Amino acid sequence: MFQAHGINVMLSKNTKTAFDAPHPATVWAETISLDPLQIDCVTTVMLTILDNQCKMELEEQIALMAVYSVVKHRSGLILDQSVHQAIERAQALNDYQMTDEIHELRIHAERAGNEVFQAVFT
Repeated sequence: MFQAHGINVMLSKNTKTAFDAPHPATVWAETISLDPLQIDCVTTVMLTILDNQCKMELEEQIALMAVYSVVKHRSGLILDQSVHQAIERAQALNDYQMTDEIHELRIHAERAGNEVFQAVFT
């Protein structure tokens, strides 16, 4: 028996297993090695999702969030741990102050990332 929004729902064993299983993107992220610049890219997209500016489909956003949950403790090249702490607070809270902070962090991450990309690839 599973309760969702106050409604009891019977789930089959297979359905329960599907809910308990990690997202495939989580499994993938646990098995690969991302460099610090790639970690910053994942973090920047996470900020974009939280800032409601992401144009990806919902399924893609969920996959990215699963990847971020694995890599958020890894060091990036330009974004420090304070960005990850802000993301964690934004996921826990839903208020206007966090919205403004996430927006500013997204803008900063995009600008800083663009500068690094240009330096690396030109």
